[in-house]
Amino acid sequence: MEKFYEVDICNRKEKLPILTLPSGINIAFFNLHGNSDLTEYCGKLLAEKMTGCDVLITAESKGLQLAHVCAREMNMPFYAVARKSKKLYMQDGISVSYGSSITTGVPQQLFLSKHDVDLIKGKKVGIIDDVISTGESLIGLTELVKKAGGIIYKKGFVLAEGDSKNRPDIEYLGVISLL
Repeated sequence: MEKFYEVDICNRKEKLPILTLPSGINIAFFNLHGNSDLTEYCGKLLAEKMTGCDVLITAESKGLQLAHVCAREMNMPFYAVARKSKKLYMQDGISVSYGSSITTGVPQQLFLSKHDVDLIKGKKVGIIDDVISTGESLIGLTELVKKAGGIIYKKGFVLAEGDSKNRPDIEYLGVISLL
């Protein structure tokens, strides 16, 4: 029988499946892929928390549709996307390495195209993602923004997992526990 964790996202209840990671840690799995209604709901609320940002950045893949909704709501024609592998069009871009996230368990890299470097250089940047847990992905995005010459202005997430809810430097819509 599948187990679920009920989360409250700004008065909207969602049932998240509980998954066991290869490390043995159980998590409440939050997935916006394919859920247009939940993505719209969260994106609109998160956009309100990101006021004052000149541009947004997210890491592929679960933050993509969330950043899209936020950018649309904030009247931004573009947002930056940090890729997890170097694509052909990114030969003149930049990259950073960082530690492992709770879901990957292995060291990661992020790549940014020259177009996106130029987009964020000298701008107040808002980092957008679905969930913050250990903060390793946030470290990678922060390093990438700084390397590109951007100014970290705000950091917004749909959910703060575990102790991340105590961080004073982030905005979020709901909290989930490490299980």
